[in-house]
Parts: sequence; structure tokens; C-alpha cells
Amino acid sequence: MIGTPLTSLLRLTRPVRENLRRLRAHAMLAADISAPLPASAVIEGKVDVYGTRNIQIGTDVLFFPEIHLETREDAFIRIAEGVVLSRGVHIVAFSGVTIGRGSMIGEYSSIRDGNHNRSEEVAIRDAGHTARPITIGAEVWIGRGVTVLSGITIGDKATIGANAVVTKDVPAGSIVAGVPAAPIASRRNSSPKSI
Repeated sequence: MIGTPLTSLLRLTRPVRENLRRLRAHAMLAADISAPLPASAVIEGKVDVYGTRNIQIGTDVLFFPEIHLETREDAFIRIAEGVVLSRGVHIVAFSGVTIGRGSMIGEYSSIRDGNHNRSEEVAIRDAGHTARPITIGAEVWIGRGVTVLSGITIGDKATIGANAVVTKDVPAGSIVAGVPAAPIASRRNSSPKSI
């Protein structure tokens, strides 16, 4: 019999509990990064921060749980205003990753600007790395499970289809999909195929 009153109480207090969860997640992220976190940032759950913490986050962002942000050495991550990072997004910078205003990154996408080196004399773990910055423009839509590789620039208002692997620059307004990602349409001159 206790279940019914307890269930009712939990239903009534759900909005308060959700706000407390967001406040806690916001405070934890603010403590983990080097630059101030705007009060307008909505942080839905824990964000894991690793490395040098050289991370700047703009106003009005929306971060879902289980995000991984990592900077190494002199690298940076810059996330502009209005960006949405969905659950499980991984961003790792050995050089720099910039995400433009209003872009949306789908669940479990991976954005990594570094690659491991190989050497016959040294284990891969100890062979070092090479890194080239990644730039993602404004109003870019990156679908679920996308991988963006080192040195890539994605132009404003481009769309990347789910599970694509981006190995080459993507022009503004383009729609790309596949492994490796290839153009399937342009927002300027045709309607896209289903991605």
C-alpha cells in the first residue's frame, strides 16, 4: 500500500528533482573546465572532462548525458552558442576542435583531431600522435554515430548522415553520407535522398 502514495509523491516532485539534477550537472561541468560556463547552458547529465580542461562553451547550449570532452597539451575545444551535443558524444582535441553556432551533434558521434603514430621500435601506445584541427561551421547537423577525422572542415549548414565517416572537407550546404562520407545532395539545388 505504501507504493501508491510514494509514486504520487515522486510524480509531484519530478520537476524539482529534474531541476536539481541539471543544477548539479551544471555546477560539476563549471568546476571541470577552464573558462566560465554561462548560466544559460542546459546540462542534462554528467559530462566527463579529461586532460588540460581548455574548453570554452557558449550561451544557450544543450548537453545531454554521457558526453566526453578531452583536451591534451595546448589543444582547445570551443563550442559556440546554441550548440546541441546529444548523449554519448566524444570530442577529443590534441590540436583544436571548434563547433559553430547552432550546430547539432547526434548521439554517440566521435570528433577527434589526432591520430596515433606507428613505429617498429615502439608500442603504438608510446609512439606519439599527429593532430590537425577540426572546424565545424554554424548550423551544421551531424547525425547519430558519425566519426569526424583529423584536419576536417565542415562548412556552415552542412548535413552529415548517420554513421558516416568524414575523411574529407565538407562544403557549406552540402549533404554527405556513407563510409567514407560522399556528397548525396546540396541544400541549394536539390532535395536530399533519405539519410
